[in-house]
This record gives sequence, C-alpha cells and structure tokens, in this order.
Amino acid sequence: MGILSSLFRPKQQERRAIIEINNSFTAFSGTAYSSATFRAAVDAIARHAGKLTAHSDDKGLETLLQIAPNAYMTPYDLLSKTAAAYFTSNNAFVLLQRGNAGVSQIYPITPSSVEFSPGTDGQLYMTCLFHDGKQATFPYGNIVHLRRHFYGNDLLGDNNAPLFPLLDTAQTLNQGIAASVKNGVNIRGVLKFTSLVNPEQVRKEKEQFVADYFNPTNSGGVAATDQRFDFIPTNTTPYSIPQEQIEAVNRQIYDYLGVNPKVVSGSYSEDEFSAFYESVIEPFALQLSQEFTRKAGVEITFTAERLEFSSAATKIKLLHEAAPLGLLTLNEARKLLALPPVKGGDKRLQSLNYVNAAGADKYQQITESEV
Repeated sequence: MGILSSLFRPKQQERRAIIEINNSFTAFSGTAYSSATFRAAVDAIARHAGKLTAHSDDKGLETLLQIAPNAYMTPYDLLSKTAAAYFTSNNAFVLLQRGNAGVSQIYPITPSSVEFSPGTDGQLYMTCLFHDGKQATFPYGNIVHLRRHFYGNDLLGDNNAPLFPLLDTAQTLNQGIAASVKNGVNIRGVLKFTSLVNPEQVRKEKEQFVADYFNPTNSGGVAATDQRFDFIPTNTTPYSIPQEQIEAVNRQIYDYLGVNPKVVSGSYSEDEFSAFYESVIEPFALQLSQEFTRKAGVEITFTAERLEFSSAATKIKLLHEAAPLGLLTLNEARKLLALPPVKGGDKRLQSLNYVNAAGADKYQQITESEV
C-alpha cells in the first residue's frame, strides 16, 4: 500500500469466509496491463475519465471531490486511477474514510485479492491483500465498488480471461518482429578457408575481415580476398509480419475495451469522440455517480464538459441558437470559447423575440391592437 499503509489499520473481526477471489492474472506473464496495446487503450480511457467533475448538494463533499480528495492526490489522480483499475481488473475500489463530520478523505485502493465476510455487527466486511503483502479489513459500506462484466460472481466483476489469447497473440507478434530484426543483422556471409588453419587464426581473420569491410566507412561496398579464403554471401530474407495482422489483433483488444484506435492515438473527430464518450465514459460516470451516492449517503453526480471537445463550428452554432434563449450566461459562453470569465458575466441575456408561453396570447392581443 506504500504511503497509505499508515492510514489503514487492520481490523480484527470474527468472521467466516463467504467469498474469496484473486484478481491476479496467470496468463500473459502477469497482468493485462503489461501489454503495451492494452495499457495504451486503458490510459486513453483513464485520461478522459479523469476530466469528470463531481457535483453535490453537500458542498463539503463536493469540495473534497473537486479539489483534494486526500493528502496525496488530485481529483484527476483519483478518477484516472479508479478508471484504470476498473478497466484492467473489472473491479475498482475507492475507500471513503469517515470522520466526525462525514467523509473526510477518499482513496482509491488496488488490492491483489479480496475476501468478503460478515462481521459480528451484522455488516459486510472486505479484507484486502495488497501487492506489498500487507492486509487490511474495511467495512464494505465505506467502499465505493465499481464492477465491469458483472455476471458470474455475486459481488465482483468477472476477470479478463477471454482477453488472454489476444494478449498472448499480441506478445507473440511483438516477439516475432524483434526476432526478425535480429535475424536480419546476423550472419551475412561465410569465410571459407582453402587451407587448414588453426581455430585461433580463423577467428582473427574473421574479425579483421569484418572490421575492414562490414562498417560504414566501406562506402564502395566491395570486399577483397586472396587465395587463403573465399567469402560466400548468404541472402537472409527476414520474415515480415503483415501490418494488417498486427492491426487486426490490436483492434480486437481495443474492441474489448470499447475504444476506437483514433481515441487512443488522439486523432479522433468530434463524432468519434462523442461515440466514445457515450459508450465508455458516460456509463462509467453513471456507475460512479450511483455508487458514490449510495455509499456517501448524499447525491453525487459526475459529469464532463463534452462541448470542450466540439469543433469551433459546433460551438458557434450552439451559441447562436442557445444564447438568445437565455440558456447560457456570458461567462458560460466565454468558457465554451476558452475565454476567461469577466466581472458581471453571470448574467443571462435573452432576445426580446421570445416571450413566456403562458403570456403568449396576451402578448398577441397587444400586438394586434397596435396594428
């Protein structure tokens, strides 16, 4: 647990084990997060999830979630780490540390295994074994628990076993590329001696030949030999793995996470980001909002400023349509255009071309009488 170890005191509870699960991965030499392709996709999700903003009627809790959830992390750190754990292990745990005035600090925790058991007080407890060997027990009521692929277990999301073959294939392709490169720079010829030469002399002649002709200074590309030996070149053609095959495997990993490759590379369009937000970020934000609300006891919502990723044309069109209706304040409109707020900018301006629907008939009669 590192810096958090001093904060989490193990609690002794009389209990019997009812569920035990280990989220560690045995295939692919460790965890899915060890795969560069998988990590790039998870990181893309975590980066955007970290931009979510918490809102609550409990201003103390809202401030905690918007400024400093704990002494060691920013809100971005909290949300991005939670999202990374959620999509890597299909389970994400966030500890709500309570004080006399309610929730005082919030920590994401990443145990290697968990065990649920009832305490003598009738409440459910979660015992966590961490990667550094430490163990701690927390009331499950203080744990914000997010689950993905929630099907086979009563309390936990299923593991990523269906992904392991893809990760193994991706690793094999990467190893094949490395081996192909190495083979391409290995033996490029054979020195065949025409007379008996002792092994030491063979080694010296080979090293001298390589030093003389297999170096960048040999600009002519020609080697000279005498009757002591013949140089027989070998034409080693390295095997080239089709790029389409690599992209197909990577795309299947991205599809497993619901991520467009353009989102991973940052070259997405407005429509592509909108689809990514609605299919990946929005469900995560909804689950985060519901679970935080359930465990904290007050309503908490997490939202994102989607319009920040819209094109300039879309923003201008929105301002043209929404501002006359009084839907935006001056500062909200300026924020949309990446401009700083101004004094008195919280006012709403509305076009006189619009009237209250309840008084529309009266307004029409006045207009007709004037005509």
